Amino acid sequence: MNLWRDRNYPIIVSCAKGLAPYTEQELLKMGYKIVEVTENTVVVRGAMRDMMRLNLQLRTAHRVLVPLLRTECYNLDQLYQDVFSIDWENLLEPDSYFTVNNVVHNSTIRDTRMPSLVTKDAIADRMRKHCGGARPDSGPETFGAAFFVYWQDNEMIVYIDTANEPLSKRGYRRIPGDAPMQETLAAGCILASEWDPTTPFVAPMCGSGTPAIEAALIALNRAPGSFKTHFGFESIKGYQLRIPTERVNNVGRRRFGGASPEEIWREMRRDAEAAETPQNMPRILASDINPALTEVASHNAIAAGVAKYITFSSHDFADTEIPPAPGTIFMNPAYGERLGANDDLVALYGRIGDFFKQRCAGYTGCVLTGNMALSRKIGLRSKHRIPFFNGPIECRMMVYDLYQGGEREAIPSNAEIIAELPPEQRRQRKSPNHDDLIIGV
Repeated sequence: MNLWRDRNYPIIVSCAKGLAPYTEQELLKMGYKIVEVTENTVVVRGAMRDMMRLNLQLRTAHRVLVPLLRTECYNLDQLYQDVFSIDWENLLEPDSYFTVNNVVHNSTIRDTRMPSLVTKDAIADRMRKHCGGARPDSGPETFGAAFFVYWQDNEMIVYIDTANEPLSKRGYRRIPGDAPMQETLAAGCILASEWDPTTPFVAPMCGSGTPAIEAALIALNRAPGSFKTHFGFESIKGYQLRIPTERVNNVGRRRFGGASPEEIWREMRRDAEAAETPQNMPRILASDINPALTEVASHNAIAAGVAKYITFSSHDFADTEIPPAPGTIFMNPAYGERLGANDDLVALYGRIGDFFKQRCAGYTGCVLTGNMALSRKIGLRSKHRIPFFNGPIECRMMVYDLYQGGEREAIPSNAEIIAELPPEQRRQRKSPNHDDLIIGV
C-alpha cells in the first residue's frame, strides 16, 4: 500500500473499554461516516489527511491504526511467514527505527513477548533481502515507526500504528501522582456529562489534575495531540516527499507544486492552534485536601499551558467554592474493596451526597466509582449510570441533576439498561471484524 497516496483506506480507531460511544461521538461530530463499532474500536474510512487529523484531534482514542494484513495464523512460524510477505521496503527506510506492540490471545503462545520478537525478525529479514543487506533497528523506543499485531485465536491482523505512543499519553502529565486518572478516561467522562464548556467546571478531589486540565483543553478547543512531539506516521517512508496532488497554503498563497505529508502536518498543527478559543473561558476550579497533590496538579496544568484558566486550592471537598449555576461537578473518590472494609469511605460517600444537596443546586453532579454499594451511600437517585473502565476496574459514572433539596427521578436509557446486564447477555464483540477492509500490500 501507499499510505500517502491511497484515498479511501480503513482507519481503525482503538479506545479503552467503555469509551467507544464517545469516540464514535467525536468522529460523527468531525463529519465521519462510521463503518463499524466494537467494544473498543470504531472504524471509518479516509486518506492521509484524515489519519493525521484523528491523531491530532481525538480526545478519547488510544491508537489510530491502518490495517496491512488480515489472515488466519496458527503458530509463530506462520506468523513469521505472514509478516515477511508484507512489502516493508515500501514502508520503511533501511536506516530507520521501528517498534512492535501486540495483543495476543492464542493457545499456542506461552510468552506474549514472542509475537513482537518474531514480527521484528520477519521485518528485518525482509528488509535485508530487498535493501542490499541493510535493515532498520528496532526496540521499545517511541521515536520511530510503529506496528501493531492483533492475534485472537486464529485471526491475526497487522497494523501500522500511526500514533506510536498511545494518544492517551498526552505528554503534559509530568508528575502522575497516586493512582492517576488516564487522560482519555477523563475526557470521556466530561463528554458523557454533557458539560456546557461556557459554564463552570468544578473538580474536588482533583488528584493530579487530569479532569480539570482536560476540561480546560475542551473549553479552549486545544487539540489534545498538540503536546506530542512525535507520531509513528512521521517515520513512514515518503513522509518528506512531495505529492503532486496535495496542496498547502503558504502565507495565504496556493502552492501548485504539490506538498509533502510533512508540510501538510505542519499546516494542520498551525490551523489547530489558530482555532483555539481563549476568549470567555469558563471558571474551572480544582481542589484536593492534600496540598502536595494540588501542587502536582498545578505543575501538570502549567505543562499543558492551561494553568491560568484553572483555580487550584487545597481543602476538604465540602469547602469547595461553587460558582453560580449552572455548571458541572466531577468527583472520583476512592472505591475501596469491600463495603465493610473501610467505614471512612461509607462516611465519605454520604458526605458527597450532603455536599451535592446542600451546596450544588442547579449543577450536574458526576461521581465516577468502581463500587456501586458505596455509590448508594450518596443517597440520591441518579439520572444516568454510565459504564466506564478505570484500568481493569469496571466503574459507573453516576450523573445527578441537582435541585434544591434533592433531585428528580429519571428513567434509565437503553444503554444503561444494557450495561447493567450480566456480561453473557451483553451484545459485545471481543475482536475486530474488519471484513473487506484490509488494503493489500
